[in-house]
Amino acid sequence: MARDRVTIQDIADALGISRNTASKALNGTKGIPDETRNKVIKKAIEMKYKQFSFMEDDSKMSKSSINIALLTENLPNTSHFGSTLISGLEKRISAEGYNLSIHIIRDIDQQSLSLPNNFDVSNVDGIICIELFNLEYSKLITSLDIPTIFIDCSAHVCYPEFQADVLLMENEHSTYLLTKKLIDGGYTTLGFVGDFNHCRSFNERWVGFNRALTESGIQLNLSQCVLDEDQYFFSSPSWADERLKDIPKLPSALVCANDYIAVNFMKALKNQNHSIPGDIVVCGFDNGPESKIIEPHLTTVHIYSNEMGVTAAEMLLSRISRPEQPHQVCHIYTKPIFRDSTPNIL
Repeated sequence: MARDRVTIQDIADALGISRNTASKALNGTKGIPDETRNKVIKKAIEMKYKQFSFMEDDSKMSKSSINIALLTENLPNTSHFGSTLISGLEKRISAEGYNLSIHIIRDIDQQSLSLPNNFDVSNVDGIICIELFNLEYSKLITSLDIPTIFIDCSAHVCYPEFQADVLLMENEHSTYLLTKKLIDGGYTTLGFVGDFNHCRSFNERWVGFNRALTESGIQLNLSQCVLDEDQYFFSSPSWADERLKDIPKLPSALVCANDYIAVNFMKALKNQNHSIPGDIVVCGFDNGPESKIIEPHLTTVHIYSNEMGVTAAEMLLSRISRPEQPHQVCHIYTKPIFRDSTPNIL
């Protein structure tokens, strides 16, 4: 008889914690102690839960095996593009005989510039960094002299000084295109929502947004933007409502750094009785599941996540076999998707 699929409740029961705590730990929710989060993730790997099913428990790996270490501050959940990316990456490296282990980089690790306790440098052949945007910590990783690829990176990386390969989705041109189409559709007051210092991808989206304004002769109005530090976007359920009230006059369009931000601001706009798209139009980036659920459906940018994972694996494998080759910065094309949240540019 086939074994039932593992659930979050199974993981919670195995650890003697609540389902809510286990769910928050797996989804990267703020406020969960690092020790609890690490225990939950380790148990998810052990029990082969969903996106953790392809990962190996690093404590069980043989010293003779060939290992790739994935380092991350927050492991992407199933609605994040990184989950599909990691799946594609793992399939590609496993075909070459490599194991994939996971290492969560805690805040205390980053503050002290220390490697995680379960990270054995002598047993790692290559490193993949995802959702890891601390520049000083990134420099620590590159100093290990182990073949490394960053999937997205710090917004402040200076490539000639950064000794690692970098893979990104294409950000600037797709955001430029969305913004230009909004302007051509008659929306001439536009605001950007997101922390452009959070990561390289957000920074490139900010650049694309501004380039479209400049080419159209539109002055950037910072009072119609929300550019707070990324941590505040997760600070409380009512945070977006509060920030909208701080905007003296809403723009005709909001260009958001990702779908999560866009969906939260759409909800806040509705809470304040603003009609979408009647009073204001909104677009995001990622083409996450929520973009097709929210009403009206969200204009966004599709990321080819699985293909990015395969490309990341091939870049890392190439680096392992030819460590002396010049480092690469690679962008994978993205595709704008126009939906009902921006009707004039459908």
